[in-house]
Amino acid sequence: MRRVRHVVILAGGSGTRLWPASRRARPKQLLPIAPGGETLLGAALRRASAVAGARVGIVTAAEQVAATRAVVEGAGRIVGETVGEAAGAAADAIEIWAEPVGRNTAPAIGLAAAVIAARDPDAVLAILPADQHVADEAGLTRVLERALAAVEERDVIGTVGIAPTRAETGFGYLEIEQTIEELASAERGAVVPVLRFAEKPDREAAARYVASGRYLWNAGMFFASARRILDELDAHAPPIARGVRDIAAGAARAEDVYPGLPAISFDHAVMERATRVVTIPAAVGWDDVGSWSALPALLGADGAGNTILGSAVVHRGTGNVVASDDGTLIAAVGVDDLVIVKSGDAILVVRRGAAQDVRELVELLSSRGLARYL
Repeated sequence: MRRVRHVVILAGGSGTRLWPASRRARPKQLLPIAPGGETLLGAALRRASAVAGARVGIVTAAEQVAATRAVVEGAGRIVGETVGEAAGAAADAIEIWAEPVGRNTAPAIGLAAAVIAARDPDAVLAILPADQHVADEAGLTRVLERALAAVEERDVIGTVGIAPTRAETGFGYLEIEQTIEELASAERGAVVPVLRFAEKPDREAAARYVASGRYLWNAGMFFASARRILDELDAHAPPIARGVRDIAAGAARAEDVYPGLPAISFDHAVMERATRVVTIPAAVGWDDVGSWSALPALLGADGAGNTILGSAVVHRGTGNVVASDDGTLIAAVGVDDLVIVKSGDAILVVRRGAAQDVRELVELLSSRGLARYL
């Protein structure tokens, strides 16, 4: 039986690996770096509408609410009351739920599930990140529909799995019984049991996963009924379950509850322990947009393999990613495989192969008292 479907967009991350363009108050999902100058959040809103119409909610950080609201309104959507608790938004309005402090994805998903379950415990949820790129959006819509149908038919928790193209250390992995080659000949939209979740591995483990042919990238999309999410949190993370229920019921304020909640991902809190977890393998041109090295997949490259965003010129150089978002001209001569970014009051230069390490740089800036640049 088809139940009422909702989409929850997780949009509270800081996007540290896309620093200096991505900052605390304006993280990567709010940057106009998608094709055509669209924001990643704007693209996520379009995908959400394709499967849930107006039944969309966004979980974000309190300090990002204003910028998030601007993106939603810029996409021609109405924003409902902005709260960290249950509220009656207009039927055609997107709700924004503000987290007073970041506590990773388990509390964020739990909060959304509790708010929606207070209105409809049987509602089915698609949890989508705000910071991903998908080339084949029609194909993704079919995958989302299949995943939601699997939840309705079997009361499973669903995921989306992507065939890996490289030994990526920035993604989680899903272990499955079949090889990817065997899946290629299976029915499109097949629902496959997940044997194990493997969090972001080191390079040696990632290479082993890819070579085995039995691991998919975890695309960070989850599908379950609101009731099932709360039941799993009751079993595996009771403080989170209690806290988000109190917030949704209006028995406590998010500002009082959130600082005491465990900071843990939904993967660790629930997915690694839950039963009846499945994945729908998808080939939809997916990318996590986890670092500057992902921009060529979004924006393409010139004949020399350089990806340019904003005011930049590269002469006698190949494989560079160069971005300037404030009109400052960046001119690079005779350099290869670099990321060069000018944004606001900061400049970044890093080898393209080390783009994932920008997160470590951000941590270093914070530890040295340079938080004003974050």
